[in-house]
Formats: sequence, C-alpha cells, structure tokens
Amino acid sequence: MVAYLSRIFGMGRLELAEDVVQDALCKALEAWSLHGLPENPSAWLMRVARNRAIDLVRRDQQFRYFTPELLHMFKLREEHEQMPAFEKEIQDDQLRMMFSCCHPELSTEAQVTLILKTLCGFSVSEIAHALLASEESIEKRLGRARKVFRQSGTFEEMTQSSAIPERLEAVYQAIYLLFNEGYHGSQSEQTVREDLCLEAIRLALLLTDHPEADKPKTHALLALLCFHAARLRSRMDDDAGLIQLEMQDRSKWDHDLIGRGFQCLEKASIGNELSEYHVEAGIAALHCAAETYQQTNWTQILELYNLLYRLKPSPVVALNRAVAVGKAVGPEQGLVELTRIPDSGKLKNYPFYPAARGELHLLAGRRAEAERHFEEALKLARTPSETNFFKRKLEVCQEAV
Repeated sequence: MVAYLSRIFGMGRLELAEDVVQDALCKALEAWSLHGLPENPSAWLMRVARNRAIDLVRRDQQFRYFTPELLHMFKLREEHEQMPAFEKEIQDDQLRMMFSCCHPELSTEAQVTLILKTLCGFSVSEIAHALLASEESIEKRLGRARKVFRQSGTFEEMTQSSAIPERLEAVYQAIYLLFNEGYHGSQSEQTVREDLCLEAIRLALLLTDHPEADKPKTHALLALLCFHAARLRSRMDDDAGLIQLEMQDRSKWDHDLIGRGFQCLEKASIGNELSEYHVEAGIAALHCAAETYQQTNWTQILELYNLLYRLKPSPVVALNRAVAVGKAVGPEQGLVELTRIPDSGKLKNYPFYPAARGELHLLAGRRAEAERHFEEALKLARTPSETNFFKRKLEVCQEAV
C-alpha cells in the first residue's frame, strides 16, 4: 500500500503515504471488529487508503496544483489500466519503490535502512539487529533519508533502466535481510515467518526477470534463498521450537526448491563475478547436498567461509567461520577463532555468540563450561523459540555423562 501510494505522490511525500496507510489500518481495526471481515480485505484497505489520500490532496494547499493529475492517476489504477511505462521499466510497485529508495545522495546503509522500514515493515529495533547498529543510529539514518526526499522536490519518482545497476546493491541487501528476518526472526513470536521468506524470493525472481538486473549476482542471491527456504519446514518442532541442522529430518526438505537452487547457482557461475552471495550459496549447497549431517563436507565449507570473510569481513561471518573451524579442525581451534573475532563488541547482545562457545565446549566434552555459556545465551534470548532452544541445550549439558 505504501509502495502504491508513493508511486503516485512521489518519494518526497513518503511520510504522507505512510500516514494514510496507518489511518486505513486503524479504521479496519474499528470497522472489522463491529461488522466482521469484508469479502476482500485487501481491496477494502486499498479503497479506504485511496479515499483518505484523495481527501488530503483536496485539502492541502501544496497539492492543489497537482490535484487533477493525481485524481486521474488514482482513477487509472482503480480501473486497472496500465500506467505509462518505459521500455524495461520495473512494473512491480514494491520492487520499483525499493529502487526509488536508493537515492544517490544516500549511503548504501541509509538506502537499506529506508527499504527495510518502509517496504519490509521492520521496526527500528529489528533494523538495528539486522545491521548490527544502535537504534539511535537507525533513527538518524531514517531522518536523514526522509529529509533528502523532502528536499528533492521530486513529484513522481520513476525508476529508469539506466538507474537500476547502480542501485542494485542496496536492493540485494534488503531482500537478503528480509529473508533472514523470516528465516529466524529477531522479534517475532514465530520461529519462522514463511511469508517473509516467500516475499523475498518473489522479489528476487522479479529481479531475474528484468534485463538490467538479470545478472550472475542476482541468480546467486536467488540460489541462496532457495537452498535456505528448502529447509524451512524442518527447522521447527511441533511446539514451534528451533531444531538444529544436525537434528533435522532431511526427508522434509523441499527437493524441488533445492533443485531450483542448483539451477540458479549454475546461472550465477556465468562470467567471472564472485560475490558474497555466490559463496554463501555454495555453503548452503554443500549442506543441501549432504545426505546426512555426518556426511557434511566441513573442510570445503571452511574453505568457503575463509573466502567469504575476505569478501565480507563482518563479525557474524567471523562467528560462523569459527563454528566451521570447530567442526572441520576441532572444538579447541574453533574456540580460539572465537576469541579473534574483530569488532566482537557488536555481538554482545547476539545470543548465538555465547551459544557458539557453549556448542564448542559441549563438543569438547566440557559440559559445565558449556552450561555457563548457554545460560548467558538464555539471558540474551529475543523470542520464545530461542528461549526454549537454549533451555533444551542446558538440559543436554546437565545430563549425566
């Protein structure tokens, strides 16, 4: 809804579009509780938002000059007529707006932050978690971004093909983080939000369909999402708790999606580009290719993590690499690598940082030491599923040897 309205009002009036959508949702809470769900809830919401927008346009002196054109645009949309389109123009409103959020005057971090807040529905705390930043810094980024669009004076932002390549990186990151939030949410009561994962895949598919975005890196990202999405159904137990990879029932994996992932990975290998998505997809492919957990090729996975860290040296990549070292070389060396993580302060509130220590101590047979670290992880748990997961790990530590 925000994407739809922003295409008409222009990115300079993004906050107005957000306010209109908020009003529509509030009216739905009131009306639906009294009269029940309408036959088509989505159409009801869009109609209310559209009518509210038209009302504001007619009242606002700033919009008076544009009123006839705006009303004409609304009418075209309502009648499902095609908006004027340029060759190769992105037709999907949400993906179009993702590119529109990538204003050249904004940093990539600010572009991604705006996309996650406006189009993916992330809260400030969820964005802060995803980007390993403070909530205060996220608020400042959002404020700066909205100021840029307000000052731009742009009435209607129409993404042209020539602007797509330079804006792709931020769109990649936003789709990647959208999927991650669905795969393992930092705030949600649900262990897995399959709707977010499928939406990320849908947007990645739209990218592959566009001539200017149909690149090896796009196919690498889609391959990565397919491999991870194939394992979604096996990541939860009957109580919606997390299930570790080694305990998952691989018969529940979606082998059609895995096959699609390998097809995308093959397309991604065309040319000489090597991105972080290529490497992450390669790691995910090795997990999917192993018939059992014991057959996992940890040596090759570690080699890929070494390469990934050179391409993308972040604390989270370093953490995952240390775990791979523990599996491929041994828990003692994995623990050493955990102590060497640069900027480890960014992981201080990340529960899987102490959990990684606990896992490696448990692998080394030191249950008491592992218990201490899992207790620390339990204190940092962000969702009920994480809480239950760490409690189960503590039970394992407390079992008699």
